[in-house]
Amino acid sequence: MRTKCVQLIALAAVVLAAAPALAGPKVAGDSPAGTDLELEAIAASVDRSLDRTADPCADFYRYACGGWFDQVELPADETEWVRSFSVIHERNRELLRTLIENAARNPGNDGDRLRVGNYYGACMDEAAVEKAGMAPVAPWLAKIDAAKDRDALFALAGELQRINAAPYFDVQVFADLKDPNTMVAHFSQGGLGLPERDYYLSEGDDKKEIRAKYERHLARMLALSGVKEADAAARARQILAFETALATASRPVERMRIVEELHHRLDAVGLAKLAPTLPWGAFYAAAGRGDMTQINVMTPEYFAALEKEIGKTDLEVLRGYFRYQLLTATAGLLPDKVYQAHFDFQGRTLAGQAEPQPRWKRCIQATEQAMGEPIGKLYIAERFAGNSKQIASAMIGDIADAFAASLPGLAWMDETTRQAAMVKKGTLRMKIGYPDKWRDYSGLTVRPATHFANAVAARQFESAWQLAKVGKPVDRTEFPMNAQTVNASYNPLENAFTYPAGILQPPFFHKDFPEAMNLGGIGFVIGHELTHGFDDQGRKFNEKGELTDWWTEASVKGFEERAACIDQQYSAYEIDPGVAVNGKLTMGENIGDNGGLKQAWDVLQKKQKERGPGQEPPQVAGLTEDQLFFVAAGQVWCTEATIESERLQVQTDPHSPSKFRVMGPMVNHPGFAPTFSCAPGTPMNPPAKCEVW
Repeated sequence: MRTKCVQLIALAAVVLAAAPALAGPKVAGDSPAGTDLELEAIAASVDRSLDRTADPCADFYRYACGGWFDQVELPADETEWVRSFSVIHERNRELLRTLIENAARNPGNDGDRLRVGNYYGACMDEAAVEKAGMAPVAPWLAKIDAAKDRDALFALAGELQRINAAPYFDVQVFADLKDPNTMVAHFSQGGLGLPERDYYLSEGDDKKEIRAKYERHLARMLALSGVKEADAAARARQILAFETALATASRPVERMRIVEELHHRLDAVGLAKLAPTLPWGAFYAAAGRGDMTQINVMTPEYFAALEKEIGKTDLEVLRGYFRYQLLTATAGLLPDKVYQAHFDFQGRTLAGQAEPQPRWKRCIQATEQAMGEPIGKLYIAERFAGNSKQIASAMIGDIADAFAASLPGLAWMDETTRQAAMVKKGTLRMKIGYPDKWRDYSGLTVRPATHFANAVAARQFESAWQLAKVGKPVDRTEFPMNAQTVNASYNPLENAFTYPAGILQPPFFHKDFPEAMNLGGIGFVIGHELTHGFDDQGRKFNEKGELTDWWTEASVKGFEERAACIDQQYSAYEIDPGVAVNGKLTMGENIGDNGGLKQAWDVLQKKQKERGPGQEPPQVAGLTEDQLFFVAAGQVWCTEATIESERLQVQTDPHSPSKFRVMGPMVNHPGFAPTFSCAPGTPMNPPAKCEVW
């Protein structure tokens, strides 16, 4: 059962799979959170990443990151490597490996340690996985073959939802958009093997080539599932045609950001009326929640179209489609020949990844996915000590105050809306570090040497936990991310930030970093998340998390005019000739980046004014304090990536590519040009600039 509403919960950055530490230069920020740092080492790390031959007024991204680009080499088993996120992720992953392997060797009487150790150990037992072959998945394939008609297959879709295979559509569990105190099941378009509808519908040569490779990939996976090779090619072609019909009925990704169009509360009877020939009762029962009545259908037109497409598609084609969905969801649990086939398309073709990750990395990730909180407990005990929570809370408070102080200066916002915005800001909630209470995993059984069975058990355990929430009050104490996660988020339905312990460390933050570096690093991220409460999506939710119209017409008009400027600016950015950023898809993140940089800057300027004589900080790398702030913010996003992953990003990701997460906010920031003495008309100081918050 899928659990995140990706379109509604905005993340500070793409969650990254990090590269090995040897792939990038060692910098001072590589040091663990508790290590003392010398100013000279900090300065050296900043200086080493700069390209002082580049003109900061022409290309600030090259100026801030050029030295780093010249030193780093993208590892063969990664699609991107980021100076900040990847450094921390790799450090965390190495620590988790130690903690998990220790748990495997010495579980003691701790049930969670035993489960974590058994899961990882079974995953790492490659010989046992190879020996088992396709036997673990055979009962599921038999169920597909045994489905005597379309109704039986539709019911089986409910059972497959419980193990993270999602034929036909997606089901996610989170709060109702207009009643954020109640958990509901959200039904949405899905069921596609390619990343997004445009991959099926575009007539561009690149998409045609990907479709041809996908068809061959389908045939290869079908053959591995037991379909005769003589039949696999024809069946693959028919499955592609079926998925193309589903894609045609799907909304574009940018339209899925229009949250007011995603609320269509229906009970089970209402959904049955929308698609009356589909056996919904059997689906609910198979999914494990036969009494499901609290339902929001996010894309009703999709389900009406789905019903028609199922009805006119041959049963054998649908069986083949289910086989592919099943093998894709379980490829990492099966012999190497299946995983390699999966990787060759999903990793190599779509993302440009040259090699698969070593098994230990894949097993760390798999164990985290299965038991993120028990691993989080081990991580917190090892890494998140001292007053990290207090320091983070204080910085969040400073940035929230800076946002509030900026509101009176917004000429486009009238007083009625301004006061309501102040109320929303005043009720923001913070979740920092790790949960106040940990989940109980005692109902999950994990055994040695049974990797496939363990993964199925873990997925079914998670699905049952999520579905049990439907119809119940929202638990606002729940921590939405694992404590070790290197990311941050804002949830508009709770009006709450989340900053896991994983991100609260160098190079984003350190007690010994100069104030300007901390504000340019984690301060930028904090401001980004705060601004999400007031971006093109967040502004539509009030202080209670309700989707409602709380703005005056005049303020809406002023906001939309300024948001249109952001759209136009970012839509002009290209990663390759003819391959541009989608300004509408990335609108919320772009507004978040621009607002986050401004708020962190305002805090720095306030602190500078509050200092007494002789309290000025020492220079770092020959930069003024203001220059250091912008350099630190820019170096957060130094990124090497494959062109394939960048192309995939601009098609599907609500975040702009890293270069434009630096260039866009710096171009628009009123303090940037004076700080670097950029003459009017230079690339970083154009006459036309955009500002929302």
